[in-house]
Amino acid sequence: MPGSHQRIVDAHVHLWDRARFDYAWLADEETQLQRSFGPRDLAAELGGAGVPDAEVVFVQADCDPSQSIAEAMWVQGLADSGFPAKAIVAAAPLEFGDDAEPHLEALGEVALVTGVRRLTQDEADGFMGEPGFVDGVRLLARHGFTMDLCIRSHQLAEATELVAACPEVTFVLDHLGKPAIDPVSFGGWAADLGRLAQLPNVRCKLSGLATEASGPLNSPDAVAPWLEHGISVFGSDRCMFGSDWPVLTTVAGYAWWLAAVGWAVGQLEGREAERVWVGTAGETYDPLRRQQRQKESATWH
Repeated sequence: MPGSHQRIVDAHVHLWDRARFDYAWLADEETQLQRSFGPRDLAAELGGAGVPDAEVVFVQADCDPSQSIAEAMWVQGLADSGFPAKAIVAAAPLEFGDDAEPHLEALGEVALVTGVRRLTQDEADGFMGEPGFVDGVRLLARHGFTMDLCIRSHQLAEATELVAACPEVTFVLDHLGKPAIDPVSFGGWAADLGRLAQLPNVRCKLSGLATEASGPLNSPDAVAPWLEHGISVFGSDRCMFGSDWPVLTTVAGYAWWLAAVGWAVGQLEGREAERVWVGTAGETYDPLRRQQRQKESATWH
């Protein structure tokens, strides 16, 4: 894991303010997630884990869809006041196809929005292949936005088809596709992840595995096979550290997850490790990189 006070970029952090926005999904979540989580809570967590100077990528927290632009603007305001947000991944109704364009244009006015996410993990089979959704995803290239893929492991094949159909879009797989942390299902997931990794326009977050375990994880190396496989098939240049804080807190602390990823990254050379901890996320979500993607998109049309 990174040494005390070493810089990291955490590619997957949430904040939510229950007095400001509506989050229907929280009604069914663990008690400790019911309250609001803000910048001070995160600062305390980072400080306690020995990485007080971390930069973070805020990922939309699934508030009511009508509030998604306001959510992005809220986080931008927090960043303008000192919250260490490097970028924002905002929500967008991509299933609207071309009709999602005004929403994307509005997000483009928010300086730190460099990516979008439309949660698909609970959608029916075939959702990601519907023509309207694919058209909406293709719009992202025009704006230079990345797309976070939040799916479950059984959707990896469908996600692979989407990524292949949209080569002009940069995708980021959240939580390694949410595999079950058990040896029985490892092989199928590993093969599906490997097929997705063959496509050059997708990155992978080393995040979210602790909450996929069916029981308590005794030590940080318990998830090492899954993390190591992700690094093996994507390579360090396309892998990035993410905590999934504060969802992580239902099963483990921030320091625990740092140690888990550190266990897997420990075999990498210095530059390769730096890519996982800092470089890949910093490059993928950099606002300047978004502008470059916009320019490059003109060659696709």
